[in-house]
Amino acid sequence: MPAQDAAERAQGWLEGRQQKKGLRPRYAAYIIIALWFAAVFVWGIFEHLVDDQTFPTVWLGMWWALQTVTTVGYGDVVPQNDLGRAFASLLMLGGLAFLSVVTATITSSFVARRQNELAQTADDPVMERVGALHDRLDVIERELRRIRGADEPPA
Repeated sequence: MPAQDAAERAQGWLEGRQQKKGLRPRYAAYIIIALWFAAVFVWGIFEHLVDDQTFPTVWLGMWWALQTVTTVGYGDVVPQNDLGRAFASLLMLGGLAFLSVVTATITSSFVARRQNELAQTADDPVMERVGALHDRLDVIERELRRIRGADEPPA
């Protein structure tokens, strides 16, 4: 199956990029654009095949799919039969879920990259704060030992 091989190669490339340097915003944008175009293309064709009265051309089906997947929904053309509406519902839910997952993936990639940069430069504000708290605890422990030592009666 050539499509499955291509998907496996793409997944391997993505995993390699993630392990090496993280997913760069440019690559993330390319992936999002490619997936959105594929979704619009496939769902537009499918809607044309399911409801050819409302969507007499594939291009009109793609226009509707683009409106739906981006949650714009102008309402100038909508599925008229139940099967078309059922698939429209799936496309809407899928578009929202896809957008959420992509946003979370990109955000986590940016956060991970920033954490790696901070760890490598030793400018991590959290670690600096932990170090300062550690130093303060050392001072408190020494003071407590000194106080306890002065309060103990001589032997």
